[in-house]
Formats: sequence, C-alpha cells, structure tokens
Amino acid sequence: MAYLTTQAGQPILILKEGTARRRGRDAQRNNIMAARIISEVLRTTLGPRGMDKMLIDSLGDITITNDGAAILDEVEVEHPAAKMMVEVAKTQDDMVGDGTTTAVILAGELLRRAEELLNQNIHPTVIVSGYRKASQKGMDILSKTGITVDLNDRETLKKVAMTSMASKAVGVARVHLADIAIDAVKQITEQRGERKVADIDNIQVIKKEGKSLFDTQLIKGIIVDKEVVHAGMPKRVENASIALLDCPLEVEKTEFNAEIRIRDPTQMKAFLDKETSMLKDMVEKVKASGARVLFCQKGIDDLAQHFLAKEGIIAVRRVKQSDMEKLARATGGRVITNLDDLKRRDLGKAGLVEERKVGEDKMVFVEGCKNPRSVAVLIRAGLERMVDEAERAMNDALSVVADVVEHNKIVAGGGAIESEIARGLRDYATKVGGREQLAIEAFADSIEIVPKTLAENAGLEPIDILVALRAAHEKPRGHLMGVDVFTGKIVNMHAKGVIEPLRVKEQAAKSATEVASMILRIDDVIAATKPKEGKAPEMPEGGEFGE
Repeated sequence: MAYLTTQAGQPILILKEGTARRRGRDAQRNNIMAARIISEVLRTTLGPRGMDKMLIDSLGDITITNDGAAILDEVEVEHPAAKMMVEVAKTQDDMVGDGTTTAVILAGELLRRAEELLNQNIHPTVIVSGYRKASQKGMDILSKTGITVDLNDRETLKKVAMTSMASKAVGVARVHLADIAIDAVKQITEQRGERKVADIDNIQVIKKEGKSLFDTQLIKGIIVDKEVVHAGMPKRVENASIALLDCPLEVEKTEFNAEIRIRDPTQMKAFLDKETSMLKDMVEKVKASGARVLFCQKGIDDLAQHFLAKEGIIAVRRVKQSDMEKLARATGGRVITNLDDLKRRDLGKAGLVEERKVGEDKMVFVEGCKNPRSVAVLIRAGLERMVDEAERAMNDALSVVADVVEHNKIVAGGGAIESEIARGLRDYATKVGGREQLAIEAFADSIEIVPKTLAENAGLEPIDILVALRAAHEKPRGHLMGVDVFTGKIVNMHAKGVIEPLRVKEQAAKSATEVASMILRIDDVIAATKPKEGKAPEMPEGGEFGE
C-alpha cells in the first residue's frame, strides 16, 4: 500500500506510484522463503557424496562444480534476501576459503526453525537474541573442543587439505595436490611479531590444459604468462640476475601536439639518430647494472628490443602489476620506477629463467629462487572443466592449510563438531529459560543440519544417524564421533583423518547467525519502481544540478 486514507476517505499518496510494499508476516515469510531456496540449491552438494551442479551462463559457457562459492557466484540472483545469502558465501570464501556450503545451509535451516517459532507467536527480537546467545555459546564450545596442531606435523596438515578436497572431483590426485598446497603455504608463511601470517594471495595459481592432474607442480618462483619479446634473445639463462622495471623502454611522446619543421635531410637523420642513441643509453643502463633478464611493466620499443637481444638479455614486456610484485617477493629484487636508479643491489636472483611452451602458449618460468616469499602452482589436467575444478580444489586446500598455520586449532569433521555444539546448547538452553530457551534449542536443532545432510547425500537414513550421533556424543571422547558417509557408521573422525580448521566452523556459524538475524528483523519491504529501459531519468528544473 503506497498511500493512507483520511477519515473523509481522501487518499494521501506517500510512496511513488508503482512502489511495491510488503509488511509484517507477509514480508518475513517472503524473505525466509527466498533465503531457504538458495540454501536448498546448495544442500545436495555437501560432503564427499554430494552431487554437482551444471551452470550455464548467458554466453553458453558451462561450469560443473559442487563448490558453494562458485555456484552462487555463477547464479544470477534477483531477490534481495537471496542476495544476502550469496554475500554470506562470498564472505566465508574471502575470510577462510572453505565452508561456504555449510554457512549457507546453516543459515537456511536457522530461518526454517525461526519460521516455526514465529508461527507460535514468538517475537523476532526474542528469536534473534536467543540465536546470538547460542552462537556465542557455540564459539565457547568450539574453542574448548579444538585440538592444537603442531605446524611441523605434516601428516595432520595433509589430512586437513585432503578433507577440504574430499567433495571435489579430483579423485586420487588429492594426495599430490595436498602435498603441493602444504609446501606452497609453508614457503610464503611469514612471522609478524607473535603471530604467523600466510597470505595465499602470494601464491600464483596458473592453469593450463594438457597432461594429467599428477603433472600439477609447485614452482619455487613465478610463472609469467608472456613470451620473450624478441626472437633473437636467449630462451634460457641460468643463475640469472633480474631487473624489474616499472617504466617504459621507449622514447616518450610529448603530451602536446608538436610540429617539427625539417628543411634539411641531415636534420632528419640527426633527429632519428638522437632517438636511437636515447634507446641505446637505456639498454646500456640495464646492461651496466649486471642484469641478464628484464621484466618490464610497460612497453619496450622495437629498437630497444634489438639492442637488448644483441646484449643477450632476455626481456618480457607488459607484465601485470600483481606478477611484478610476486616477482619481487620471489627473487628478492626491487621494482624500479626510474631507469637511472637501477643498481646491482636492486636486482633479483633466480637459478633459472626459461621460456617454455605449455599447451598452446609460451610462458616464462622464473624458478630455483633461493628463499622465495612468493611461489606458483601450475595446474594441469586433460579437460578444461577438470582444470577449473582442480583450481577450485587447490584454492580450498591452500586456504585451509593457511587457516591452520594462522590459527593452529582443528576440529573433527563429518558432523562431529556440529553434534557436539548441539549437545552443549541443549544443556545451556535450560539454564537460560524463558522464550529464548526455545530459540537456543532451535539453533541446536539447526546446527545438526550438517550431519543430517551428510547422511541424506550418502543415501543413509538421517533420523537413525542423528539418534546414533547423539548417543555417541554422551560418551567419553564423544566430541570426535561423526558420520562415515561411506560405511554409514558413527566413527572417530579424528582417527579417520577427517579434520577441519576451527576457523572455518567458527566463521560459518558467525556468518549464518548474522544473516539469519538480519533477515528475521525485517518486517517491511518497500521496493521502488524500476526505471523503464531506454528512458533517461528526468532532470530537476534549474539546469544540471537544480537550484
């Protein structure tokens, strides 16, 4: 309703004509339904026995994956509440790199349980308050249950990486990819004060079709997806000194249009000779620094390429800024913005710089760096879809290993930690009492959606699994008991090697609680009319900005 009516029956327009408005329970029900639909889309993808989704974009490109973040990134969502669920997945992916599906299906289940409480006339504010208390208590349970990891315990890190890839279609190559992920993260980890920092943005992931997943390799250096600029340059340099330039090796054109009147052919020759000598001087400066390899972020003139080739210097031009930064971290060099400042101490070092043909493309490999703070992973697979899925698996593996390095606590997977939180929350709910007790119990039931969904996706009977899990968690060391989706039995997941970073579970619970609370608090949705296509909005009177 976009207007009010006076006692005399005269309508008073408040909102613009065509504005849609939903209020009260109708608005809540609509928002909850939209968010739950997103949750249901992802639900069947959870766990090692989850199914894949085939997504076809407007150009006809196909993506086949069960990665929650990738699915929601591809799907074009219209409803505002559904968009909030997509944001949850994006936040989860940005913060910890894994657990996107868990976060979204938990948020969907929290909203489903909340709807049942709304039907019992429990106020949304009471439900939100109960959910917040339950989330806080859940964090305490997580913290107490978490197992501290020794970062030199490679076997445990490997299990964490393999668990994150369990649902991906990389099969037996999981072990190989897990080893690469651990080596890559350990190489880029830095000590900053008391804490360790592993920024996986310093790991370059390059994917190329061809060969098999087992040919995926870690390069202790960087791969530049460009070819050497001149055919006369060497294609391989060992023990290379590398110059990194952020300035062009070209004669700069004037900013203003200038007219040069030449009356004598000798003046023309002098003009061209001057340009040649300027370029030659630039190359001399590179040579004088002792560099045998040059990576330039800007352009390199054809004549400068010729002089560089004569000096036997490998040059690559128009290198991306992100690659330049990684090259500096890998080789220990400095990116120089003025050629006059280039000195021997600014050069980076690498054991080998070589142009290689990978698939159809030529690339320059900078490897054998002494102690690189930035490394590259070259992913290979025989099928384009497989390369994409392997990249997603590798990103998950890198993320979870980095999570454990930064916050060295793990929890048992397979629904074990969720069942333990649910058990703790049911005890806690009775101490809180009142109507909030119902909300906390609803949270406990909601978090059990993870083991329940794992069982459903494996073709098991979810009720039987939940009953068996609850019984197992009452016993000593019960917090490690989860569902083995391959045998259908309740087993010690830590002993089975199914372990996950505590940070992933913590972030998933926090994100899901926040989005569910935000959606529940909305009781009025006012949607403005969309402007008609092709019609520009009317300008206010009084010129461009009004008066």
